[in-house]
Parts: sequence; structure tokens; C-alpha cells
Amino acid sequence: MTDGILVINKPVGATSHQVVAAVRRVSGEGRIGHTGTLDPMASGVLVLCAGRATRLAEFLSGCDKCYCGTVRLGSATDTYDATGKVLAQAPVLAGQEQVEEALQPFRGRIRQRPPAFSALRSAGRRAYKLARAGEPVELAEREVHVYELRLLEYCPPDATLLVRCSAGTYVRSLAHDLGERLGCHGHLAALRRTACGVFTIDDARPLDLVEGGRLQEFLLPMEAGLRDWPALALDAEEARLLANGRTLPLRGAAREQAVAGRLLRAHGPDGALLAIVEPDPEAGVLRPRKVFPP
Repeated sequence: MTDGILVINKPVGATSHQVVAAVRRVSGEGRIGHTGTLDPMASGVLVLCAGRATRLAEFLSGCDKCYCGTVRLGSATDTYDATGKVLAQAPVLAGQEQVEEALQPFRGRIRQRPPAFSALRSAGRRAYKLARAGEPVELAEREVHVYELRLLEYCPPDATLLVRCSAGTYVRSLAHDLGERLGCHGHLAALRRTACGVFTIDDARPLDLVEGGRLQEFLLPMEAGLRDWPALALDAEEARLLANGRTLPLRGAAREQAVAGRLLRAHGPDGALLAIVEPDPEAGVLRPRKVFPP
């Protein structure tokens, strides 16, 4: 196995860690990590980085996501999903028009409280461990961005939603909060991630095919995860300097694309990804952020 990106269609029931372990086992590559977990009950796009591509994980983990989720109205659970213990129940009286109206406050930039059963830390410990032990969990609200939220189908008590959102958004919290707003409680009954950054479900490969020996066939180049980033082509001397951690003069195409704080991908003469660079317009240079020497 070489360096690259592997997009898995995670099956329901498997943890993200189990998927990583399975790929490590069949590839023999120890350096494999994912760019954002999926709960065991969820399926869909799970992006893995292998070899040197693991150094790209920090740039890919903050990308936007898209989901198709089913909210089951009428009952609330402690985990905010179907795996949890039912805490409260109420009749579902809302019609489609009421559900559509209740969705409106959850669009745009919103404040959201993550579920107690999550991998976030509370008082220095994983929140889900505290919750399982019956200890209080205090997780602060945080701002997330829901770019698109559509009701795809409503067949009471189930509401199927399309959610396109920023990293860090919990669809489980959205399901719970929607149920509370409608006054009938709710939890997430099913979830499928259909996109993660530039990768969609069409890019994802079944885990059983990967385990069956087709891993190398499905491995994408490292730069695949950055294909929507502006790119710079370097000559041999520029590539040599950058590979040694040196800055480059900010000129030509780089100057035209230079925006403070914006990262670019730099490619060597052979077209391979060589580095991630950050323009510094004031100093007139390109600074290397990550270098992938050949």
C-alpha cells in the first residue's frame, strides 16, 4: 500500500475504529487514520488517510458534511438516537406544515448543544464515559452552520431530512431539538453520510471489497482530498527549496492567488503533491505548512 486517500462506505454497526483496524490488517500499513468519525448506527462516507497522507488529516477533518437522516418523533432517548434508553414519549400531532415550520430556526448559523453521549471531553474525560457511569455531563453550546436543511419525506412519526452542515454539527442533537420544538420529543432513527468535503457516496467503496483484496484499486492520490484548493506548479529549483523547508518568493500565479490565511497546494515538476503552503503577502513569500518530500 502506498500513500493516499481511501473512501469507505461504512456499514451500519461498525465503528470508525473497526474500519480503520480492518484496513490496517489487509494493507499492512500502520499509519492509517480517519478524518471524522461516524457513529456505529450510521453508514456512508468515511474518509481514511494512509501513509504520508495521514499528515493531511488536520486539513480534511474540518470539511463540510452532508447527511440523510430519519428523525423518529414521539420519543426522546438519552443518546439522542435509536441506540439509547427511552426517557420520554408523547403523541405525534404535527402535520407536514408544522414540521416544515419547526425546521426554520435550525437553518444558518445556530447554537447547538452536543449530546452527552459523545466523544467530546467534559471535565477532562470523554463525555460518553461519564454519561454511561451516570455522572453529570456539562457540554457547552457551540456555533455550527447548517447550510441546507430540507424535509425530504414525512410519514409520521418519521421525518426524513437532508442536512448539509459544517464540521462539528450533531444531527442527533438536531433530531432531539426538533422533537422538543414540536412538543412531542424525537430521536435519530437512521443516518447516512452522503458527502464529506469533496468526496461523495459515489466515491465510497464497500468495506468488504477492500477486505477482499481490492484496496490498491480504490486508493486515491493524496491530493484528491484537496482538489478544490488552488494549486501551484513548481519548477525543479522551487521544488528543491520547498522540500527543504525554505520559503519561496511570492510571485506569478502564487501572487494572484495569495489571500492571507488561505492555503494552497504545491506540486513538483512530476505533478505529485509536494507541500501545503501559506502565502504571506506582507512578507512577499510562500511559507511551507506541510512538506511531503519525494
